[in-house]
Amino acid sequence: MSCILNIETSTNVCSVAVSNDAECIFNKEDYSGPHHNEQLGRYVDEALSFIDSHSLKLDAVAVSCGPGSYTGLRIGTSMAKGICYGRDVKLIAIPTLELLAVPVLLKEQAEEENALLVPMLDARRMEVYAEVFNRSLDEVRPIKADVVTVDTYKEYLEKGPVYFFGNGAAKCMEEINNPNAHLIKDVVPLAKYMFPLAEKRIAQGKFEDVAYFVPFYLKDFVAKLPKKLL
Repeated sequence: MSCILNIETSTNVCSVAVSNDAECIFNKEDYSGPHHNEQLGRYVDEALSFIDSHSLKLDAVAVSCGPGSYTGLRIGTSMAKGICYGRDVKLIAIPTLELLAVPVLLKEQAEEENALLVPMLDARRMEVYAEVFNRSLDEVRPIKADVVTVDTYKEYLEKGPVYFFGNGAAKCMEEINNPNAHLIKDVVPLAKYMFPLAEKRIAQGKFEDVAYFVPFYLKDFVAKLPKKLL
């Protein structure tokens, strides 16, 4: 088992956690809005001080790699890279949608053996970033930017229960409109849930190149020029 600093900044929530021997031993969360540029540095400093004061050896930094907020992912990635360079430790990338499924499984909110999990992140209007997993977190359908209609997940809903969650899920339920569709509310990606996925990647030797790693934005960021004043 390893000591891991976990950083999650893909949504409006900013969170940092330290896990050691597969247990979360330090956790900070801010739900007040997208203030990652203000809160993240403070939380990381506290986490590193906690690690040092408990004579722990940091083995890796895990960071959410998207999809999600362009700015949030960029800030989190920059911080993670800086720590990896400064402390000479490994970098682990955790997909945001896979991370969203962890608390659902830990809280046993999708109990049926044939249940499918569909984490969703809001991509504006009726579009979401979504992926389909089974209860073993095996990918059933790869991540896509879905414009949700009654037919989008029809093939999965015809086979059994499907659980939708994440900040893009609630707006889609009326469109999906199927008795096999279940909404789980208040599921957000948090650093304290990252360590099972991070430990798995350590066991697989799945690390990122610190110099060349970039988050998975799914869509290219488009910078809009301000309108000219008349």
